[in-house]
Amino acid sequence: MMKIYAIAGVLLAYCFANPLGATEYIYRDLMANTLPSAQCETESKAKQSAAKPYNIDRYSKRFCQSQGYGWHVDEVKEIGKSACNECSDKKGLQKCYQEDVVVTCKRIKPGSVGMLPGKG
Repeated sequence: MMKIYAIAGVLLAYCFANPLGATEYIYRDLMANTLPSAQCETESKAKQSAAKPYNIDRYSKRFCQSQGYGWHVDEVKEIGKSACNECSDKKGLQKCYQEDVVVTCKRIKPGSVGMLPGKG
């Protein structure tokens, strides 16, 4: 019976020693443009392709990863506006991209989780 109280006391102490949600993050807002599509399309199709959620998510992830190790997307604040360039070889067709996409990136604040290297 005494062992049960001792084990329960150790588990209870462990639960209070490591509070949930103690992880701290560093946030950074970025504004960037996506790349133009590979295909020449009519203006309406090209704008629609550029603004697809898949493209926004893919480029948002790239934007955050370009900040360095550990950065990832927290949220996409604004998908920006479509901008187009006319194809040089095909008249009337265009390649579009998204301008001024705003993304919030986050990473774990160093030292807020676990032990620091060399300390301890």
